[in-house]
Amino acid sequence: MRIAFDFGLKRIASPQATRSPAPRVPVPLSSSGLTARLGRDRFRSAGASPGLLVVGAPYNVDDSPGALAPAASAFAAELQRRFGLPVKRIDERFSSLEASARLKSQRAAGQRRRIRREHIDSAAAAVILERWLAGEGQRK
Repeated sequence: MRIAFDFGLKRIASPQATRSPAPRVPVPLSSSGLTARLGRDRFRSAGASPGLLVVGAPYNVDDSPGALAPAASAFAAELQRRFGLPVKRIDERFSSLEASARLKSQRAAGQRRRIRREHIDSAAAAVILERWLAGEGQRK
């Protein structure tokens, strides 16, 4: 199983996937640290036993690192240190826009009434994992 993360300063969203990504509820961040609420218990309670973690790498349109790049890199390093699992990075450019468009399409089809930011974050994490599974935009 693989778990991907859409890193943000307010929330971290993660889908899980075996064959296809499925959004999960985002984890709100507290001031106590980046991975304070992402313990092994969270993986266990979700029935997850990941072998690989994927973290979105924020890049600008011109390929320069985005404003959140240092914090996302620190988050990825902390995940690797804490869980001892391989952590891969993937270019997450436009993942939130793609996720928002998907959710709007689902809403138009009657699947969801209101789209909240948490829904977009979770769907963006699914997009990140889909991209990694497809071999797109991998970063070091």
